Amino acid sequence: MGALEIIKDHTLTFEQKVINLAKEAENSLNVLNYSGEAIRLKEKGIICDLFEGAAPYRPRYILPDYEKFMKQGSEFLRLTPPTDIWEAVNNLLILYKHVPSITTFPVWIGNLDTLLEPFINNEDEARHAIKFLLKHVDRTLTDSFVHANIGPLETKAGRIILEVERELQDAIPNITLKYDPNITPDEFVIEAIKTALTVAKPSFANHQMFVSDLGSEDYGIASCYNGLHVGGGGSTLIRLVLAKLAGEASSVEDFKKNILPNAVQVMAEFMDERIRFLYEESGFFESNFLVKEGLIDRNRFTGMFGMVGLAECVNTLLHASEQKERFGYSETANQLGVEILEIIQDELAKRNNPFNVVSGGKHTMHAQVGIDTDSGISPGCRIPIGEEPALLPHIQQTALYHKYFPSGIGDIMPFDKTASNNPAYVLDIIKGAFQTGMRYFSTYSDDCDVIRITGYLVKKSDMEKLTRGENVLNDAVVLGLGAAQKSKILERKVRNV
Repeated sequence: MGALEIIKDHTLTFEQKVINLAKEAENSLNVLNYSGEAIRLKEKGIICDLFEGAAPYRPRYILPDYEKFMKQGSEFLRLTPPTDIWEAVNNLLILYKHVPSITTFPVWIGNLDTLLEPFINNEDEARHAIKFLLKHVDRTLTDSFVHANIGPLETKAGRIILEVERELQDAIPNITLKYDPNITPDEFVIEAIKTALTVAKPSFANHQMFVSDLGSEDYGIASCYNGLHVGGGGSTLIRLVLAKLAGEASSVEDFKKNILPNAVQVMAEFMDERIRFLYEESGFFESNFLVKEGLIDRNRFTGMFGMVGLAECVNTLLHASEQKERFGYSETANQLGVEILEIIQDELAKRNNPFNVVSGGKHTMHAQVGIDTDSGISPGCRIPIGEEPALLPHIQQTALYHKYFPSGIGDIMPFDKTASNNPAYVLDIIKGAFQTGMRYFSTYSDDCDVIRITGYLVKKSDMEKLTRGENVLNDAVVLGLGAAQKSKILERKVRNV
């Protein structure tokens, strides 16, 4: 879409036009030095830069240290530390407007419950303030990749957030509950499940698994389901489209020994060049107030090596046409999926990027959720929609792959609306899934207006408005509509209780 087309597009709000025009200007530049092979793979759609732009001038995902901000205030923003719930809400809302990302909106707004808990003296007043904050976020940070966290401890603020979200029925912010069965009370998780079955959030993160893999409890779940270090984030996220890469191979062995290792190395070099420009030429880490005030640290960012379309890759390599031969059903197919991920992991281990300090110089693996133009390409390691097996074997199969993705992977299990009558049943499923090795579990009810597209949320009613050519506030609705039309996300298998 050219600049004039953007200006004349009646479905875009003014703010959406500004964002798209900025992208158009950035993409007119040619400042990155990619290899010929990288350019070839990009032109074939095998390497996908996920619309990051031609000149990286900020990290893709930023997770400020909001706890530090609450304690010290901000000289740049002329804010002193808050002393009550209203000052706390006000300070956060001001800072949010100044946290950049790939979307121009903050992709992480913090552990909201622990940020606000110290300021709760009167619960009625706190509820009013938290409702004000959440409504303000939905109306001003108009992007579904804005993400908040609660848990793993139960708090008054956490309970209020869950109750208010059920009432507001807003798609923004996305929310994750960090869940640890050893410290998160069942009653609190059941409240979260009730909310998820009503408004498609929160999702549930395996807190023990993230802490083990990231080496600290000081992490956040941002954007879709991205596990990243607080005070840092993700410098870049590029994805390898395995569904298309499979077509380059003459056999399974050729793919494993030649095609895949080469593609991993080429894409890693592609990522290295983007990170180099960000750190050495853009000036972001020398000029941004978040760095100067210690809210982010250049050494706490990592490159995110994304992949997508594992199912289609495996099915293509095995020429699997019958269901019993395909990914999700065949032990041979499932094991090939594991082998592919281990090859990627091994190839990345051979490399070192000096800017990936927090991840030991390595790019971290990420199962990317897909984009609106994907067709016949399943997110990450998911089984294609329409082919989902029964719930238990589905969980057992997907859990095979979650350990490879410290920076994020997830699966979605929608339930029939009757599940709201038995949230304890869903809790048992989540407990079993995490014990099996799942990292991240999302659910919603089939009668929700707010639904989970892949890793983000939109309202079905907003998609209907966009279809009619009307403006919508949430700029992710266009992505959701594309996914609904091309990836059958409205046709997921609904589980019965």
